[in-house]
Amino acid sequence: MPKYSTTCIKDEVAIRLTDTNQTFESTTFVHAFQRTVARLGDHPALFYQSTTTSDWQSYTWTEYYNESVRFAKALLHLGFRQFDTVGLSGFNAAPWFFAYVGGLLAGGVAAGIYTTNGAEACFHVCDHAATSVVVVDGLGQLAKFLSIAPRLQALRAIVVYNVAADDLLNAATSDTPVPVYTFDVFLALGNDTSTATLDARMAAVRPGHCMSLIYTSGTTGQPKGVMVSHDAFCYTAAAMGATLPHLRDDDRAVSFLPLSHIAGQIIDFGIHVHFGWRVYLAQPDALQGSLVATLKAARPTFFLAVPRVFEKMMERMLAVGRAASTLKRTVGAWAKAIGTARVFDSQFGHDNTTPWFHSVADALVFQPVQAALGLDAAKVIYSGAAPLAPDVLAYFAAFDMPILEALGLSEASGAGFAATPATFKRGTLGRVLPGMDTRVDAETSELLLRGRAVMMGYLNDEALTAAALDADGWLHTGDCASIDADGFATITGRRKELLITAGGENVPPLVLEHAIKEELPLLSHVMVVGDRRKFLSAVVALPTVDDDIGQPSDTLTAATQTALADTLGCHVTTTADAAACDAFRAHVAQGLARANDRATSRAQRVHKFIVAASDFGVSGGELTATMKLRRHVVLQKYADAIDALYATET
Repeated sequence: MPKYSTTCIKDEVAIRLTDTNQTFESTTFVHAFQRTVARLGDHPALFYQSTTTSDWQSYTWTEYYNESVRFAKALLHLGFRQFDTVGLSGFNAAPWFFAYVGGLLAGGVAAGIYTTNGAEACFHVCDHAATSVVVVDGLGQLAKFLSIAPRLQALRAIVVYNVAADDLLNAATSDTPVPVYTFDVFLALGNDTSTATLDARMAAVRPGHCMSLIYTSGTTGQPKGVMVSHDAFCYTAAAMGATLPHLRDDDRAVSFLPLSHIAGQIIDFGIHVHFGWRVYLAQPDALQGSLVATLKAARPTFFLAVPRVFEKMMERMLAVGRAASTLKRTVGAWAKAIGTARVFDSQFGHDNTTPWFHSVADALVFQPVQAALGLDAAKVIYSGAAPLAPDVLAYFAAFDMPILEALGLSEASGAGFAATPATFKRGTLGRVLPGMDTRVDAETSELLLRGRAVMMGYLNDEALTAAALDADGWLHTGDCASIDADGFATITGRRKELLITAGGENVPPLVLEHAIKEELPLLSHVMVVGDRRKFLSAVVALPTVDDDIGQPSDTLTAATQTALADTLGCHVTTTADAAACDAFRAHVAQGLARANDRATSRAQRVHKFIVAASDFGVSGGELTATMKLRRHVVLQKYADAIDALYATET
C-alpha cells in the first residue's frame, strides 16, 4: 500500500496522483530551479540594495545558481549528509536565498527559524530538527545561537552574513564549540569539492523527499515541524501558477514576509522559480516603515502581505485624506464610489462592467493613490496569514484595488484555497487549488483538504500526525468553514478556539471579532473572551507606537489621535486616556450593540470590554511572527482586568 505520510525526515512518501492533478509534473525543487536557470540564465532574478550607495543591484539566475552551488559544495566539505538540515535565521537577503537553495542542492532540508524567536525557541527548532549548519543574520542573531550551541549535538558550523570579519572574531571566542564563519569564508570551503560529487547528491533527491521544515509559529505550546515534500512544494507553485496565467518571467515581487513561514517560501522560492519572475529584497525595517519606499522602487506586479500591512497603509491614507482640501475630498468621494462599483461588479457572478467615467477617476485618483503606495503596477494583491477586516477590503476596493485572500496553511504547503482576479468573491478565500479535494465535515464544520499539497506529516510526532491526517488522506485543518454553491470557502472560526459559555453554547470568536472590527474601524484588534463565563466580553486594542527599543508603548499613533479628536472629540495621547474618555467608551459600546444585533443568538452577544494597554504585537507576545493572535497570552496579560469585568453582573 502506498505510503503517503510519515514522521521520519529520511522517508520518501508516495505521490497522491489523481485524474485532476496529474497534469502537474511531479518533480523536485532542484530540477525546477535548474530548468529555470537554463531558460533564463542571464535574466535578473534577485534585486538588492547596496549597503553603501542604496542603489539597486541584481543577481542573474546563473549567478544565483552558482552562489547556491558554492554553498552546497561547502556543506559537502563539512560532511553534510542527505536529509541533514540547514537552519536559517535572518531577514530576507541574498545569502538567505543562496543558503536555502544550496542546502536543497546538497540533498538537505531547510528549516527556517523566526528572527523574533528567543534563544530557547531557537534551541527547540535546532534540537528537534537535528540541525547540522545554522545560517544567521548579524551579531544579534549570532549571540542567541552561540548561547545554545553547546547543547546542539548535531551542529557542525554557524555561518553569519551581514557581519564584518573583525566583529565576528570578537564575538566567537576560542571556546565556541563549533566553527563560526563569515558567509564568504564559508563559501570558499567548497572550492575543492568536485562538481561530480554535488551532481550525484542532486540526482539522489526525489519528489517524495522532505524539502522544508515549517515550524508553526505556535499560538499554543511548542511549534510543530511541518514536513513539506519537494512534490507538494512544486505542485503548489504550479497550481497557483495555473490560476494566475497572466503572470510572466518579467513580473516582479517584493520579498519581506518572514522566509521561515510557508507563505514567504512558496512565493519567494516556489512561484518565483515557477514563473522566473524578479524578486526585490526589502530592508530589515520594512514593517517599521521602509516597505513603501521599496514598493515604489520595485513597483511589484504581485504583492502579498499580512492584514496589518494593509491596515497601516489605510491609516496613512486616511490621515492624508483628512488633511486634503474640500475639493479634493469631494473628488475623492466621487471616485471611490466608482471604484467600489467596479470591484463589486468584477466579482464572480457579476456582469464585470466598467462604470462610466472610470478612466477619469483612474487618472485623477486611483493611479496617484496606487503610485503613492508603490502598487500602481500590481496585477494581483493578496492578503494572507490572518483574516482581513471587511472595512479594509472595502477601503482598498474604493481605490480600485481588490485585495484577494488565500488560505495559507503550512500543512497544505501554503495555498489550499486562493481567490484569483478572474474568480473572486469579496470576503471569501476563493476556491480550492486545481487538483485538490475538499469538503466540510457535516458534524463539526471543519474544513478538510486532500491532495498533493498536503504535508508529509509532523516531524517525529506520530500522535499529532495521526490526529491531523486521517486514514483516507484528509487533512483536518482545524478551521471551521462553509463552502458555497460556487465552491468559494469562508472561514468561520477555529475548532480549538471555540468558546464554550457557562450555558454550554459553542461560540466562534472569530466571527464576532470580525463583526466588531467592521463596526469599529478605529480599533486595531479585538479579542472576544468568555470561555466558561456567564457572558462574553472583549479586549479591544487601539493602534500604538513602539518605543525607541521596539517595545510596545501606550502612546497612540498620530493617525489614531487625530481620528479620535476629529470623530469623537477625544483629545487623548495614550490608551489610558482613551479608556477614560466617555465619548470613546460610548462609541465602543454603540459599536458592540450594532455587532450584537447581527449575532445569531443571545449567547453570542458581547456585553463588556476593556481597552488594552498597548496594541497587540509580536514584541508584546500577543501576536505570532505571522500575525496570528495568541489568545492565551492576552488572557494572561489582562487576567485581572478580565476577572474584574465578571465581578459584577452584566
